[in-house]
Amino acid sequence: MRQKLQQNLKCVTDRIAEACAKARRSPSGITLVAVTKTVETDVIRELIELGVSNLGENRVQELTRRVAEIRDTQAPPHSRTVPMKSPRWHMVGHVQRNKVKALLPWIDVIHSVDSLRLAEEIDAEASRLGRKIELLLEVNASNEPQKQGVAFAAASHLAEQIDSLKHVQLRGLMCMGPLTDDQDLIRYVFCRVRELFDEMISGRICGPDFRDLSMGMSNDFEIGIECGATMLRIGTALFEGIPTRVPAAVDGNENRDSFLT
Repeated sequence: MRQKLQQNLKCVTDRIAEACAKARRSPSGITLVAVTKTVETDVIRELIELGVSNLGENRVQELTRRVAEIRDTQAPPHSRTVPMKSPRWHMVGHVQRNKVKALLPWIDVIHSVDSLRLAEEIDAEASRLGRKIELLLEVNASNEPQKQGVAFAAASHLAEQIDSLKHVQLRGLMCMGPLTDDQDLIRYVFCRVRELFDEMISGRICGPDFRDLSMGMSNDFEIGIECGATMLRIGTALFEGIPTRVPAAVDGNENRDSFLT
């Protein structure tokens, strides 16, 4: 399993490097978020040992369970001379407001904020915990009804409102490419989001920490890099050929997995 994981990771990092070279960008400007989805915890531990330090999950219940399991094994076994590095955890799936309290003790970054009410709920709970939570605003740039995200035209105003909250830090935008094999359409959507991102920066709608674009998954991350992505949410390409389990249907997000990696 470790050998296959190493091969997959090398393939992904090579693809990232090649796409960066074509776009005249440095791979150091790209954060790989490994969306663990249905792989077992021992696979995640191996991935951390291979140097992947940003992990993502689609569902609140799965994320809290996995973080707890990984934290339980942070103390290294006798055979390991260097402790396993603690990863940063990213919530990349839709978050219901009634799940915020359960999520926040475990999370570092939430990619999928799409309403002021959700942001305010996160802000209030973060205040109670004495934390400041990093957020990305999810934009439904492709206008697909099955996807979450704020409407393109409303994104700037919502970002300005969220940026005024005291216990969250708005770091940038997130979007998902359209469900199509048409690369030109994917490129069009990603470029629209990049243009919106640039307009928000030039208009000083948000603060200096607004600098991330979470844009690109296993089937389209090269286009994401071309269009300016700084974060890639990749699962399938990393875990191809590695046994998985069928996840329980929780959080009301049973169909989200197919959209997210």
